[in-house]
Amino acid sequence: MMYIDEIREYLPHRYPFLLVDRVVEMDLGKSIVAYKNVTVNEEFFNGHFPDTPVMPGVLIIEAMAQAAGILGFKTMDKKPSDGSIYYFVGSEKLRFKRPVVPGDQLRLEATIMTEKRGIWKFDCKATVEGELVSSGIIICADRQK
Repeated sequence: MMYIDEIREYLPHRYPFLLVDRVVEMDLGKSIVAYKNVTVNEEFFNGHFPDTPVMPGVLIIEAMAQAAGILGFKTMDKKPSDGSIYYFVGSEKLRFKRPVVPGDQLRLEATIMTEKRGIWKFDCKATVEGELVSSGIIICADRQK
């Protein structure tokens, strides 16, 4: 279990762009399960969309990438404070199945597929109450700042 203080050690993101609230499972070198609590107070809901608030798909992808980033950093035993940064460099086979709305708890899952020369591929999915929201392959690169 990782709470927000420890999550902030492994992700350089800060409000309003930190999209992981808690890590509930982690198998180093293999997989992670994390959560993002979606509230009506999120700034993006002011414009997306005021009458029908929906979490932007790109932020769902970013939340999956941040969960994958935590898994990568922990697996490498590195932190941003060590001079390492984890860039989101690509995606494959992204799909969206349902909207995410205020009050949803977004469950983020990432499993390491491959790692070669600092390029990591993760099989990711996001669900709400067991219902698939989004899935895809997230590609990240570990680089020095």
